[in-house]
Amino acid sequence: MKWFTKAARDGAGEGARPAPLSNYATGAGAGVRGDWPVGYEARVRGAYGENPVAQRSVRLIADALAGAPITASDPAMLKLVQARSGGQALLASVAAQVLLHGNAFVQVLRDAEGRPAELFALRPERVTVEPDARGWPAAYLYRVAGATLRLRAEGAQPDVVHVRSFHPLDDHYGLGVLGAAAGAVAVHNAAARWNKALLDNAARPSGALVYEPGDGSALSQDQVERLREELDRSFSGSGNAGRPMLLEGGLRWQALSLSPADMDFPALKAAAAREIACAFGVPPMLLGLPGDATYANYKEASRALWRLTVLPLADAIFAALAGGLAGWFDEPRLGIDLDRVTALAEDRERLWRQVSAADFLSAEEKRALLGLGEAA
Repeated sequence: MKWFTKAARDGAGEGARPAPLSNYATGAGAGVRGDWPVGYEARVRGAYGENPVAQRSVRLIADALAGAPITASDPAMLKLVQARSGGQALLASVAAQVLLHGNAFVQVLRDAEGRPAELFALRPERVTVEPDARGWPAAYLYRVAGATLRLRAEGAQPDVVHVRSFHPLDDHYGLGVLGAAAGAVAVHNAAARWNKALLDNAARPSGALVYEPGDGSALSQDQVERLREELDRSFSGSGNAGRPMLLEGGLRWQALSLSPADMDFPALKAAAAREIACAFGVPPMLLGLPGDATYANYKEASRALWRLTVLPLADAIFAALAGGLAGWFDEPRLGIDLDRVTALAEDRERLWRQVSAADFLSAEEKRALLGLGEAA
């Protein structure tokens, strides 16, 4: 089978080209093109580090998944998934990395007997897939501080569990949300800087000093510089807002009004915020964004967040973790106990009423439909 032969040549193994710059580039090649972040690290700083909408969206999803009631086929596996390693909460870290980067690489740390002792989420931008001759992942190269650690990907007991989102143009890496949200994040951050500059300028646009002498003379260069210094020192900034200005003869202050483009800036910022929330799959209402009436109330928005975003992400993460741990646990299963999720309580209550009212079903069939085991 030669499906991935070209991917093996073009992939991110040793000596091969790295992953596409648009999603993974770091270091000197990654920065800002104008005000548009390019590369993973620059986009993370602009979105998660500086943008409140993007950061809250990621935290909302990651914290919901980390705090969800989890079920497992083996108590030891449940303890592994819920334990903290290196100070990080595993599920929250993995969820955030899949959202931002599109990939999460969970290292399996073993005890003296070779069984899993801890699960640790590696920083995804430091991990490179090393494919074999056929193009399938053979190992993961973790590079940090000039050193390279080779982690085995093959076999029933791999060193790393790879969780990835779908990428239509890459065989080995997933595609994160940052690329799609980069434009909206740049617009939102630029609008925030604009509003800050407007506030620093006494919360209004600059005016103009008009010199109208009776004899038609002009100001000298020294007079212009003195006026500029006095304006900067005594009348600029929010601390000098409303301070009266004393003008000498021939000078008149001409205030400038807001242009239609300036007045539309708040609407532009709100539209960018909704676009960021849409990219991460978070209902805007849960982020306190105005102007969005898609959901009747917060209860519906919270239910939509779980149904459309949290549960699909949880299924992908749990399936990958269970598959990676299959060499140590028999038929491993991980999932969320939907009966204990508060946001989905009404859905479960409705299902229980419908099943209970179905007189044509036996008690065993009703228990099966509700996901319950056989009666003792």
